[in-house]
Amino acid sequence: MTISNPTPQSARTVQQLHDLRNRTALVTGGSRGLGLQMAHALGEAGARLMLSARKADELAEAVAELRAAGIEADSIVADGGQEDQVLALADNALERLGAVDILVNCAGTTWGAPAAEHPTTAWDKVMDVNARASFVLARELGRRSMIPRGHGRIINIASVAALGGTNGSMEALAYCASKGAVVAMTRALACEWGPFGITVNAILPGIFPSRMSKHLTTPERTAELTGAVPLRRFGDDEALKGAVLLFASDAGKHITGQLLPVDGGVSAVVMD
Repeated sequence: MTISNPTPQSARTVQQLHDLRNRTALVTGGSRGLGLQMAHALGEAGARLMLSARKADELAEAVAELRAAGIEADSIVADGGQEDQVLALADNALERLGAVDILVNCAGTTWGAPAAEHPTTAWDKVMDVNARASFVLARELGRRSMIPRGHGRIINIASVAALGGTNGSMEALAYCASKGAVVAMTRALACEWGPFGITVNAILPGIFPSRMSKHLTTPERTAELTGAVPLRRFGDDEALKGAVLLFASDAGKHITGQLLPVDGGVSAVVMD
């Protein structure tokens, strides 16, 4: 059997492969923390940005920060826990951007409680924001924008917590389960949508100082937790930029269905 490959493009430089000019990107959870960090990376590479989050004031601050850096950015307020707002977000993003080339599903929430006492309502809230909203946005933007044009990049932000539990550092069963669902969805969607020219990958951050992780990054706990990290540090405000740019650009065009831990080596440890 003869297998034919597409005619190769003219060789591009590394800089050209990472160039996102003339691309559009929707980043949920983009008003602060990891989402804003990744928005900076995409914008610095030339993408036109649309950020989404629940709080209008935080979005306004993020957009102002990005614009001050010379990045074209705007925002849409939406609560990922409300499906009608997620659907409206998809509508508004397509109306205002014309098409969405890159979707970064970063919006997330958590709930701390022992499994035996975990409220069902809290389970539902975490699953809705972390997993359901990511599915709904991928479905809508894939069906309406990426599949018809034969191109798309979906980047789901999971967590190393998707890979297992902890020995008491946090009690967040719903969070771990929701991120496990994101991982499974990433791989299944990559298989189904690969023929349409769409790549689907997941980034699995370890601990990064943020509002969500503030209970883990107190001065009292920092030494203990970083001592279990091979690089002996938490993630910082640059650590996700290269990963998201790889998955969003043509530099990563032959990578799909993959999980990239950005955790200082935590996921490589089998015994401590």
